Amino acid sequence: MHISLRPGQRIFVNGAVLRVDRKVTLELLNDATFLLDNHVIQANETTTPLRQLYFVVQTMLIDPGSADSARDLFRQMHGPLCKAFNSRQIQAGLAEVADLVERGRSFEALRNIRALFPAETAVLSGGAEAEAEAA
Repeated sequence: MHISLRPGQRIFVNGAVLRVDRKVTLELLNDATFLLDNHVIQANETTTPLRQLYFVVQTMLIDPGSADSARDLFRQMHGPLCKAFNSRQIQAGLAEVADLVERGRSFEALRNIRALFPAETAVLSGGAEAEAEAA
């Protein structure tokens, strides 16, 4: 797999944070867990329930040493989140995310959570009825 990075961009690989000082292309020659800088959210950006869940799953990838405790926290958060949203789209997405996390597919779980952000925004902005009808 080839990954191109711009100057100053970071990549998180197997728990290590790498920053490049010039344009570079990396070639990953074996299986590695990685996140690009633009997929990482900071703690102060966890302003919604799904963003908080995203942060927990992200922690599993960025800090493999704390993955077990992050997975436990994910499990604690997941059930109440499913009950909090009436949106069938969000509920189905959360079910799939839980399956991915349990199978160790955290990167895919992050992608699926990101895809739910617009639906969450619609629900939280008062569009819950429209969201429920569209789902």
